[in-house]
Amino acid sequence: MTDVFVRRVMRADAPDLIRANIDNRDYHAPWVNPFIDQGGFDSWFAGLVTGPDVGLLARHDFTGEIVGVFRFSQIVMGAFCSAYLGYYGMRAHARTGRMARALRLVLEYGFDELGLHRVEANIQPGNMASIALVRRAGFRREGFSPRYLKIDGAWRDHERWACLADDR
Repeated sequence: MTDVFVRRVMRADAPDLIRANIDNRDYHAPWVNPFIDQGGFDSWFAGLVTGPDVGLLARHDFTGEIVGVFRFSQIVMGAFCSAYLGYYGMRAHARTGRMARALRLVLEYGFDELGLHRVEANIQPGNMASIALVRRAGFRREGFSPRYLKIDGAWRDHERWACLADDR
């Protein structure tokens, strides 16, 4: 049983996403700093329309509230069939299992609809909730990348986690 659904992000989602990101700014810090205005949404969304990225939105089945945001980025097909996965959830749905259920749906989409073989998530070592989430979804820790991404003005270390289509 699931109480979430996942679908591709649409331009019409902008007001709900902006409001959710504003309402959850302190919850997201210091791990992620998502857009909080229309210009930020437009830039983010443009990457979904023109680049090798796919954005997915998880919503609660009954209330329609945003549970989480997921993005397959730098999708490369051919012999590689791989993408990076970024995501963040909303405080109101923390510790409900909804992000875990949404992540399973997102992986199904990536493997079955997009035809990916490998999905990689890079997570800051102190983000224990995110590490627990990918671990529950079947990701394996593959390594450690020092000063991997610049977040909030500083280069941050990340753990590299991956899931393969045939691991399911």
